[in-house]
Amino acid sequence: MAEDSKTFNSDPIGSYAAVGDSFTEGVGDPGPDDTFVGWADRLAVLLSDRRADSQAEEGAEAPAGFRYANLAVRGRLLDQIVAEQVPRAMELGPDLVTFCAGGNDILRPGTDPDDVAARYEAAVADLTSSVGTVLLCTGFDTRGIPVLRHLRGKIATYTAHVRAIADRHDCPVLDLWSLRSVQDRRAWSDDRLHLSPDGHTRVALRAAQVLGLDVPADPDQAWPSEDQRSPAEVRRDNIHWAREYLVPWIGRRLRGESSGDHVEPKRPDLLPL
Repeated sequence: MAEDSKTFNSDPIGSYAAVGDSFTEGVGDPGPDDTFVGWADRLAVLLSDRRADSQAEEGAEAPAGFRYANLAVRGRLLDQIVAEQVPRAMELGPDLVTFCAGGNDILRPGTDPDDVAARYEAAVADLTSSVGTVLLCTGFDTRGIPVLRHLRGKIATYTAHVRAIADRHDCPVLDLWSLRSVQDRRAWSDDRLHLSPDGHTRVALRAAQVLGLDVPADPDQAWPSEDQRSPAEVRRDNIHWAREYLVPWIGRRLRGESSGDHVEPKRPDLLPL
């Protein structure tokens, strides 16, 4: 873990609500029945296990169950998340909220990361006044991601804002910028915009570390070695990616559509895991 990462320690968390967009919904990590798993679901499992272990050590005769909600919806912009998800998270009042938002705004041409950060901080202030702990997420370092490399400076500016906001509101930080393992192409799904199952797993492990949990593996452990790809293989992969993912993505932007249109949160209530 990066030396400046802030680690949070507390009693075992009994309830958790995840707020955000496709990253938190789990896009790229397919589950059953056309749903997604993702890092937040995986973190919820780790939190649930810790709570159960703690209660077993204490000899609880009627252990209280862990409850989890995931309000995230793919494609949502910050203002949509603040209007639709933040009030619901405050109503649920869980011990923990993860708030990862603003990434889709930063990807849009002409947006100002300073302005996005100001609106993001207002939501953080609301959340911290109503729930137990609010964990914030920085952006990824996109230097190795072809479709996002040119936005690296803009993402870095927003990331700096998120860390400053976390300091002002005493929030733990899931620092994705410093998580070097997700800079490997195997951490990303075929669309090159969302994490793969392995990428989501590594983020979940890092989030658990930040929250003070012992984790079963190092999220930044080196990837297995792999054979070098030939220029022809790289070119063939790029052509496939452009046809299957880039062109439809551009088409949705031109039509003013979102991949999250008509999508509802997969876990709108705090339910036993």
